[in-house]
Amino acid sequence: MQAVLLAGGFGTRLAPLTYTKAKPMLPLLNKPMISYIIEALPKGTEIIVAANYRNEQLEEYFNENGINGRIVKEEKPLGTAGAVKNVEKYIDGTFLVLNSDIISSLNIRKFIQFHMQKKSFATISLWPVENVEEYGVVDIKPDGRIMKFVEKPPRHEAPSNLINAGAYCLDAEVLDYIPPNKFVSMEMEIFPRIIEDGKPFYGFTFDGYWIDVGRHSSYIEATRILLKNLGRKYVVGKSEVRGNLKYSSVGDNCIIDEGSILDSCIIYNDCKIGKNVIMKNCIVAEKCIIGDGAKLKDVVMGEGEEIEASACIEGEKIWSKPLPEGYPEKQIGNPVKR
Repeated sequence: MQAVLLAGGFGTRLAPLTYTKAKPMLPLLNKPMISYIIEALPKGTEIIVAANYRNEQLEEYFNENGINGRIVKEEKPLGTAGAVKNVEKYIDGTFLVLNSDIISSLNIRKFIQFHMQKKSFATISLWPVENVEEYGVVDIKPDGRIMKFVEKPPRHEAPSNLINAGAYCLDAEVLDYIPPNKFVSMEMEIFPRIIEDGKPFYGFTFDGYWIDVGRHSSYIEATRILLKNLGRKYVVGKSEVRGNLKYSSVGDNCIIDEGSILDSCIIYNDCKIGKNVIMKNCIVAEKCIIGDGAKLKDVVMGEGEEIEASACIEGEKIWSKPLPEGYPEKQIGNPVKR
């Protein structure tokens, strides 16, 4: 079976982190985000990554770690369905489609088994939410068959509290629904047509955890969830930590000096944080320096930035260099509809 990992976006909502690093390569507990999806796949799954930004980083990671996969470049953004159509020649039967920025406890083997048992044409993963008014929810039968999607219904009219959780198991014939070389949304255009045609379309509900790592806040939340699952309060690479960490991760070759307190922070490699620095809900990319006594809250630092001693900064994105060549000034397309 093949698994198509969707990794074609620029990750504009995670800038400036994604100015220098492909979104799937952003570290979660010092491992690339995409590694969590790869590790969850059944053994022997053929991996196809649909990507169009900083592909060399993905290729280097796959080569260095002996991952049997194929990186397929999109010459232009194609959307969730267009990206799948673009790798059609590598698909030879029932296949998976997984969003590379979703971290979850989905048991993919059970997900595939459910698809096969139901003789489904298309099966999607489903996740329960409380705030149905903010999502598209499914109208689902007791046996799991999905009848339609209902966009942001009033709570009292919602047919369920289940949303699309971004993992799909599809028969190869689904590819016939997708026109080539066009920006096409699987969720908004293809799935409704499959339902209208009366094809067996099912939903697989799971529990545990699910998070769409699309924003700085959800990136930090994913770090906290994974730490909790490990029963740990922090993870540190080959670094020197003299301060205190809480619900945080620190990469390699870093120094966190004495008296500093980091709460719910993500620190990449090669960073230096001075003495008596107070940080909460911050993300710091590679090769950054933070001076003694600085106080930071909800701050995101791009690669190679520096903050002076005693600075007090809240709610800012730190990037002092030009926008990287080819990086869009605004988001291309739309985030996946849930």
